[in-house]
Amino acid sequence: MILIITTGGTIEGIEHSNESENEGTLVSIQSILQNVNISQEYQIEKAFSKDSRFISNEDRKILQQKIVQVNNSLILITHGTITMVETAIYLGKLHLDKTIVLVGSFILGTEKNSDATFNLGFALGALQTLSNGVYIAMNGKIFIWNNVRKNTAKNRFEKIRN
Repeated sequence: MILIITTGGTIEGIEHSNESENEGTLVSIQSILQNVNISQEYQIEKAFSKDSRFISNEDRKILQQKIVQVNNSLILITHGTITMVETAIYLGKLHLDKTIVLVGSFILGTEKNSDATFNLGFALGALQTLSNGVYIAMNGKIFIWNNVRKNTAKNRFEKIRN
């Protein structure tokens, strides 16, 4: 069974407002998965609901605890793109014996033209084929935690080195 841990971010429709947690998400990851008829068994657990620019190492420790405490070996984390790389690096350095994929979207999950549905489905499929480690899955590409950066000028993720 796949464990999906939600943290907020654009994929859930959270826009920059302030450092405090948002009171509930604007789009449910559960509803996205139901709409596209995902047949893989999964459970969803909310870690927190924040714009990712406000995610701290204390928040990352919460993610770490949730990951370590479960028997699930396949973990998907929905995350805002602004600090997604930092969270991937944090988790990657822990060398956990699990497959962990972080996913988000560049367009609010509440918008009709959002990339949230595609990215979420792509990440779920990739999660089931990857070996243990920490990855970012965005817009049809997979990146390992220690070879990825967000190119804000081009609004995409890319490898640091080939």
